[in-house]
Amino acid sequence: MAVSANLVKELREKTGVGFMECKGALQEANGDLEEAIKILRKRGLASLARKSGRETKDGLIGTYVHNGKIGVMVELNCETDFVARNPDFQALAKDLAMHIAASEPRFVNKEDVTEDVLADEREIYADQARATGKPENVLEKIVEGRLSKFYSEACLLEQPFVKDSSISVREHIAAHIQKIGENIQVRRFVRYKLGE
Repeated sequence: MAVSANLVKELREKTGVGFMECKGALQEANGDLEEAIKILRKRGLASLARKSGRETKDGLIGTYVHNGKIGVMVELNCETDFVARNPDFQALAKDLAMHIAASEPRFVNKEDVTEDVLADEREIYADQARATGKPENVLEKIVEGRLSKFYSEACLLEQPFVKDSSISVREHIAAHIQKIGENIQVRRFVRYKLGE
């Protein structure tokens, strides 16, 4: 099926994916824009899985200072210095630093939460659940639910992204991985607040 250049352009603007990939997806979807987006998303997820194992040894330090009172530095890594100089990558680093300033995460991801912190949170949530008088067999589910909420508040990658709360920071980074074509990882961050 022949696909118009305007339709390919529209799909590119919506997804940030390259011309040939968009054209192929539109042909596969018989010109249906929404179906083509689904096809690209499925391909993108497979592509992300392949890229996630690749080493990220380059990158940059993104910074953000809010009103001279809060300062953030975030190390954002990629595979090559070429991507580190890419304006989209640099904008992502700035966005992540701004997000960290606004949302105050304590950890990069779930795996970074220490056993001590996790044990303390579990104990607090279990005591709170017992105080409600719920049966013992339900308490573990309540604790797990509250831990999920804890992760979404305390872990950067699990937090809703400040510029678009319908997606997580992890999904925002994944969209950039798909667009840029390299593995991208947040290595670490530090957040300073005046007087603390």
